[in-house]
Amino acid sequence: MSILRRVLGLAFLGVGVLHFTRPKFFLAIMPPWIPMHKEAVAVSGAAEIAGGLAMIPDATAKPAGVWLTALLLAVFPANLHMAIDQEQIERMAKAGIPKWALYARLPLQPLLVFLVLRSSRATTGSGE
Repeated sequence: MSILRRVLGLAFLGVGVLHFTRPKFFLAIMPPWIPMHKEAVAVSGAAEIAGGLAMIPDATAKPAGVWLTALLLAVFPANLHMAIDQEQIERMAKAGIPKWALYARLPLQPLLVFLVLRSSRATTGSGE
């Protein structure tokens, strides 16, 4: 099993759990045009948990890579909104999150997509 795939799976699992244990953060970054914020946070958290768990076994890694890629693309608008909306920036600053961190998330998404796809295709136990 790929070490990278295992780390990514556990990371997605952990962040997914945070959607339920610390929902206020995820609710705070929701763009106002997305309906049903609480439900969207719960669904995205469940999707991260499912995808993270599915990344671990070889048998489900490839579909998990596609699943998590779709999820990363789906949440990108929230990350973009968080970085450019002045009210959002001010709310994050009050919560102790520096402005640079809001921008740092933007290039992180494509990098995560690359790593997820790369590691989920390596299901031969190459031990990356």
